[in-house]
Amino acid sequence: MTKVLVVDDEPQILRALRINLQARAYDVVTAGSGRAALQVAHDSRPDLVVLDLGLPDLDGVEVVRSLRSWTPMPILILSGRLDSRAKVEALDAGADDYVTKPFNVDELLARVRAVSRRVGEPSTPEPVRIGDWAVDLADHVVRRAADDEAEASRLAGPEAEQLHLTPTEWQLLEVLLRQPGRLVGQRQLLLEVWGPTYTDQTHYLRQYVKALRRKLETDPARPRHLLTEPGMGYRFQP
Repeated sequence: MTKVLVVDDEPQILRALRINLQARAYDVVTAGSGRAALQVAHDSRPDLVVLDLGLPDLDGVEVVRSLRSWTPMPILILSGRLDSRAKVEALDAGADDYVTKPFNVDELLARVRAVSRRVGEPSTPEPVRIGDWAVDLADHVVRRAADDEAEASRLAGPEAEQLHLTPTEWQLLEVLLRQPGRLVGQRQLLLEVWGPTYTDQTHYLRQYVKALRRKLETDPARPRHLLTEPGMGYRFQP
């Protein structure tokens, strides 16, 4: 069953969309603010988001950017803003389509179906090399890396040496690896991994990045791949 997150600060719209989507066999979760939307998305991992731009705490475009930093899930914008600038900003931030209020429910449902089809199944990422390890994001496995085909065949078997990462280490590593070469800010990392109530807990990042370096980097004291930008954030350097 497809799970849809509906985000709107108008209770009557949330209720109407929940009823209509559930009547068509969608699993529906809701949020009434931007921060709540990011928390629900983080916790429930929906397949699609219907997002109002005019939220009481965060601008909807900022919510789109935060979601798009860690997930390819389709995002359908729902807004009463009629100017083209808002539409362009939302689409540039990573939204997939746009419906203007007041809307026809059948049209909205058709857009939901179309966006789901257009996005399709996410592509399977290639394993990422960090030091002596190959990080397979698709299978959530870290294996000893191979330097030739014979070694690759041997290391793919049941005796392959694997490295254990905790769930939190995985989440943090995924956010960095899906944006190779890009600086990812401290606040964004805390938001995506721990949620909106932890955006000032920078010591979490230091502890977990240190743990990842100890496990993955050839020389943790002189990291080549998991880099710190002091006072700003972290960067995965391929």
